[in-house]
Amino acid sequence: MHIDALVYIDRVRALVKPLPGIGEGICYGTPGFYVQKKLFARLKEDGETLVVYTQEREKWMKATPAVYYITDHYLNYPCMLVRLGKVRQKELETLLIAAWRMRATKGLIAEYDAGKGASGKRSSGPHKK
Repeated sequence: MHIDALVYIDRVRALVKPLPGIGEGICYGTPGFYVQKKLFARLKEDGETLVVYTQEREKWMKATPAVYYITDHYLNYPCMLVRLGKVRQKELETLLIAAWRMRATKGLIAEYDAGKGASGKRSSGPHKK
């Protein structure tokens, strides 16, 4: 794994760390992020692209096609690809939380929502912009 991949995966880890029920494992030889054994994001083999579960990929891809895209392989899956070197931190955070919500149980979602402050952010831990 090259140095950019290590930086990218650390960035993703920091963003998913506040989410309840998170686990990390290997998926197709690269780091993957799970909520109760359900994959919601994983690093692609190139070390620069993240596969993220989403039901809104058309919206994201239309808004910023240089960052968000799919290949033929993902046409029939609720996923899109994210160029980690080009994505904005806040957008990546939004996508990861949405992907986690798509796969998490109602109980975990309620736990996460209960931990948010008035600003809409989780009250524990800083968030980068």
